[in-house]
Amino acid sequence: MLTTGVDLIEIARIKRALERYGDRFLARVFTPNEVLYCRGRVAELAARFAAKEAVSKALGVGMRVLARDGIHWKDVEVLGDQRGKPIVRLSGRAAERAEELGLGEWAVSLSHTKEHAIAFVVAQ
Repeated sequence: MLTTGVDLIEIARIKRALERYGDRFLARVFTPNEVLYCRGRVAELAARFAAKEAVSKALGVGMRVLARDGIHWKDVEVLGDQRGKPIVRLSGRAAERAEELGLGEWAVSLSHTKEHAIAFVVAQ
């Protein structure tokens, strides 16, 4: 099986969430490793937020806050390898769903402008 997911987000949306909720927002959506990796760079956080949404779409379930059978935000972790290439790690319900679908390989591409961040994922 081959599946894809894409998500586009306004960086200002993540900035507003950070201003309003601060560490509570970070702790709810991102793993400690993601927070450390992004070092407060809002565009990097927004790209990872989009990646989590894109992974949920590739899994065909959505995020838990919107879908009863969805995945949790921290079930998807997006970090960089030794050269900075983004890699996806799944845990919890996301890993279970990927196994149900026979998805073992994930590729992700992230990009952003001043206003938007986008993530595109492919899994097989």
